[in-house]
Amino acid sequence: MLFTDRARIYVEAGSGGDGASSFRREKYVACGGPDGGNGGRGGSVILVADKNLNTLVDFRYKRKYVARRGTNGSAKNCTGAKADDVFVKVPLGTVVRDDVTRVPLADLTKDGDQYVAARGGRGGKGNACYVTSTKQGVTFAEKGEPGTAHWLRLELKMLADVGLVGYPSVGKSSIVAQVSAARPEIAAYHFTTLAPILGVVRIDQDSSFVIADLPGLIEGASKGVGLGHDFLRHIERTKVILHVVDVAGVEGRNPIEDFDKINNELKLYSEKLSRRPQLVVANKMDLPEGAEKYAKLEEYVTKKGYPIMKASAATGEGLKEVMYKLYQMLQQYKDENTDEIVLGRAEEDPDKFEVITPGEDTDFEIKGKNIERLVAMTNFDNDEALYRFQLIWKRLGIEDALKAKGIQEGQSVRIKDMVFDYKEQ
Repeated sequence: MLFTDRARIYVEAGSGGDGASSFRREKYVACGGPDGGNGGRGGSVILVADKNLNTLVDFRYKRKYVARRGTNGSAKNCTGAKADDVFVKVPLGTVVRDDVTRVPLADLTKDGDQYVAARGGRGGKGNACYVTSTKQGVTFAEKGEPGTAHWLRLELKMLADVGLVGYPSVGKSSIVAQVSAARPEIAAYHFTTLAPILGVVRIDQDSSFVIADLPGLIEGASKGVGLGHDFLRHIERTKVILHVVDVAGVEGRNPIEDFDKINNELKLYSEKLSRRPQLVVANKMDLPEGAEKYAKLEEYVTKKGYPIMKASAATGEGLKEVMYKLYQMLQQYKDENTDEIVLGRAEEDPDKFEVITPGEDTDFEIKGKNIERLVAMTNFDNDEALYRFQLIWKRLGIEDALKAKGIQEGQSVRIKDMVFDYKEQ
């Protein structure tokens, strides 16, 4: 199966339905009052973590997810129907980021976790909602609130207990093939493994853990060299690192130098990764060169404070003991909040706004959550609705802010898609 660990998608929620402006009209009922119902809420686009998925490949073929608009309100205080939400399944371990700022918005790690990627707009209020004891003949109703819409980036970080690190061709894939039912490609050339492969290691009938065969690491990976960040991103979630070293130095490399270079790349990428529990495996002990060089490697690694074990992926010798040691390390593992993701944006005051001078194509431009929503939901063809808009405009302090910026009568002001000429009230 094609493995894809990044995707870019567009999500668009449905706008709310418009509120109705109507009056009760029945025989024998004199002066029937307003009875316009509210609009229905628009549908939202919701991402849902699904344990049955393990790749983002589906998003290569479908990138846009759009929910429907809510139904308009109607007479007799009838509320419009709410639109159905659109549910989009993603694999466990998916991180959702804003496409522009790259700020992480959600981290879906458990089956059934949900994130509202685009929220449906609320329905506009019908004129029946604005009736008071002193104002009975209200004619205006709100338009539906626009649904949110934006591009998002999805990033998949594999969820594994143990991650294998090491130079290409040191035998990581061979180890995974020996200890689990996973069947990664094994060949005598570098970067045989181009995508993470998960395998389940069974210690006994009731005990198991997940091991990840990850692409080979090379010097400069922390700066993106080779498969660089594609590799290191996946190892961030692992609890224990299995560092595989070719002790025989088959390709003429020095096992001690390889050990130091790999650990240096982990440290350069993340200080937390360098502190992760690590078991070093001296692989290819079945070769004569391996037996000759092991003692020197063992002495060096032990001085660095890491446990080291012998093994041969070719014959399977020593791998059972290595797996038992990994299981023991996992039982002793304590979560030190190693996940560096900080979710979400700081909540801002919805009444907050900004006056930009000059605007994009106007003298002034106003940006702010509530004022932009007010503009979208106001029917400016209705005098009562316009008057209400002016009252809220003053309450938010926009009039005073424009005057402080030196606005003059007749100058243009933009709020979202609406442009109007300023007139002092």
